[in-house]
Amino acid sequence: MRSQRSEDRGQRSAASTLLAALVVLAFVAGPAFAEDKPSATQPAKVPIEILKSKHIAVQVKVNGKGPFRLIFDTGAPTMLVSTRLAKEADMIAKNTKKSPFSMFAPKPEVMKTMEIGDLKIDNMPTMVMDHPLVEIMSSILGPIDGIVGYPFWGRYRMTIDYQAKEMTFVPVDYKPADIMQTLMNTMMLRMNGNNAPTILSPKAQWGFTAGKDSDDEEAGVVVREVLKDSAAGNAGLKKDDRLLTLDGRWTDTVVDLFEAAGHVAPGKTVPLKIKRDGKEMTLKVTPASGL
Repeated sequence: MRSQRSEDRGQRSAASTLLAALVVLAFVAGPAFAEDKPSATQPAKVPIEILKSKHIAVQVKVNGKGPFRLIFDTGAPTMLVSTRLAKEADMIAKNTKKSPFSMFAPKPEVMKTMEIGDLKIDNMPTMVMDHPLVEIMSSILGPIDGIVGYPFWGRYRMTIDYQAKEMTFVPVDYKPADIMQTLMNTMMLRMNGNNAPTILSPKAQWGFTAGKDSDDEEAGVVVREVLKDSAAGNAGLKKDDRLLTLDGRWTDTVVDLFEAAGHVAPGKTVPLKIKRDGKEMTLKVTPASGL
């Protein structure tokens, strides 16, 4: 059986058409995401449906109503539900007219409760919009009432088992950032003539650099340099080690690495899972404070 990461890449590729259509939504200011943490504290398994289009669909209850069939999209920056779902779940008034798709999304609404399997989240912001591509898919594949995006799945570490047709969700201590607002702010800066480059740097200083060649298909990134007397160096990290996870988060790309490192506060000791000479091991690293 192919590896989970390889399967996941294939799934994301099959979903590329849907993601392209969702790009338009990146130009609107989205809601601030809910701060409520998921009620589940243990891993939860959720049955999934693999559509003929190779998208993943899940059954979702909203405000106790449903279930409704939604696309589970690991590339969607926001939650989106149809006008029909919003009416049936009492999110909006029954006499609300259908919301047309446009460059400017309507005012966000809030799901008082959102349930997928045994998982339940309160106060989940979502866009109510009848996306044309979702409607086309619905006419071909059966009723589809929206998209489960980043505000939900960003709260979990997920594993997809395509053979068993189920997903496993493990809650993590992470509040999804407001991607939509960030994109809007970036767009406004460019419109105002501010084209200065953005330099990313984690607030905690680790003392190593990493990279990954374009043809490298293995999990993790390769450590290129470890600074002497740095946090990473003192923990035993070495040049050419392959970093697999940082504080439990995958580091399959340099972007993943920066994302994972950005969640660690200076002075907090976290595990780094590495592979060295074909053997996996775990190092404990306590990053230092930056300037």
